[in-house]
Amino acid sequence: MNILFVGDVFGSAGRHIVREHIPHVVESNAVDLLVINGENSAGGFGITPSIAEELFDLGAHVITTGNHIWDKKEIFDYMSVPADSHGRARRLIRPANYAVTTPGFGLYEGELSSGEKYAVINMQGRVFMNSCDDPFRKADELLAQIEKNSGAKVILVDFHAEATSEKAALGWYLDGRVTAVLGTHTHVPTADNRILPNGTAYQTDVGMSGPFDSVIGVEVELVLKRFLTGMPGKFEAAKGNPKMCATLIECDGNTGRAFRTQRFMLGE
Repeated sequence: MNILFVGDVFGSAGRHIVREHIPHVVESNAVDLLVINGENSAGGFGITPSIAEELFDLGAHVITTGNHIWDKKEIFDYMSVPADSHGRARRLIRPANYAVTTPGFGLYEGELSSGEKYAVINMQGRVFMNSCDDPFRKADELLAQIEKNSGAKVILVDFHAEATSEKAALGWYLDGRVTAVLGTHTHVPTADNRILPNGTAYQTDVGMSGPFDSVIGVEVELVLKRFLTGMPGKFEAAKGNPKMCATLIECDGNTGRAFRTQRFMLGE
């Protein structure tokens, strides 16, 4: 099975570049499962129902998110769907280690048209991030749930976290238990993609799909003003020089073990 994971889509520039590249990357790499992190796809902060639908129209099987998931209030109702639904809204997930009272779910279990089962877990880190439950123990809980429910062997984890050490620790903790642990949130792609000893693909951060001529997606001058003066100001999504950052994982669909990983950074 071939899995394509597309890093944080940031603003209109990010949506533009993924529209340009996803079709040919999916076709040329015979991608079976497409997962997109869309938490910053609405102006760089949050996601709306219409943008979620736009990403699903590109072929996304699942959309993952992160700490900006609640930035657009209209997403609350969109994500308030039954746990057993397989509609598009159910396939937009938020970090699983949020409070159980928040809208939506942090795990999606699905089945491809070929009959192969898969699961996608979204998790948020705790180091330098807002408070949430322990991602390590939450992962244990969700893996037990997957084994009981669908028995899926192909399991992808989007770990939306700030600290490299926390991401690496979760990768090692889940090695051999999931197909991939891929980091998001910092918007800078790392060159450490590898297969861990027990068959789990790992990368500290897949990177951002958005404006490369920016400070992690935001207009440079606005960020410089904040650093130079310490004064607050509204951040705006940049648009220059968009790139799509993504990672391709090849795995055994029967065992879930990964055997190859490849990074992409594609521009106009």
